[in-house]
Amino acid sequence: MGFTGWVRTVGRQRWFARLGRAMTRVDRRLQKATGGRWSVLGRSCLPQLILTTTGRRSGEPRESVLLFARDDASWVVMGSNWGQEHHPAWSYNLLAEPRATVTVGGRTTAVSAHLATDDERARLLPALLEVWPGYEQYAQRAGRELRVFVLTPEA
Repeated sequence: MGFTGWVRTVGRQRWFARLGRAMTRVDRRLQKATGGRWSVLGRSCLPQLILTTTGRRSGEPRESVLLFARDDASWVVMGSNWGQEHHPAWSYNLLAEPRATVTVGGRTTAVSAHLATDDERARLLPALLEVWPGYEQYAQRAGRELRVFVLTPEA
């Protein structure tokens, strides 16, 4: 099993989610500084992006490092919040203001986000689980349906 396989395996464990929550700020800074080439786990081995939303209360930019799957030209992200009972703040921000930016590999793109419909969710879920199988355990621990967003580049 390679490093990516090991990360996907341990990523299902509660301790990994706790560590992930604790390292989020450091990871975001490292990802931004290296154009997405490095993360707290070392050389980035999973598809990650930096999502910049507008804070629904503050109006200030808010950044989150997220795993993603692709759907044609769009990015697909899941609001797992590491398996916590509440949805992540960035998902509430997107519901309030769907315009955001995505930075992948140092390149920033303006996007428009929408919450996946039931049909879209059913179609996109296998791709998200292929990227991060731990989403299944996160959903069980959270006791809620994890939000799936489609981030479509603006023309």
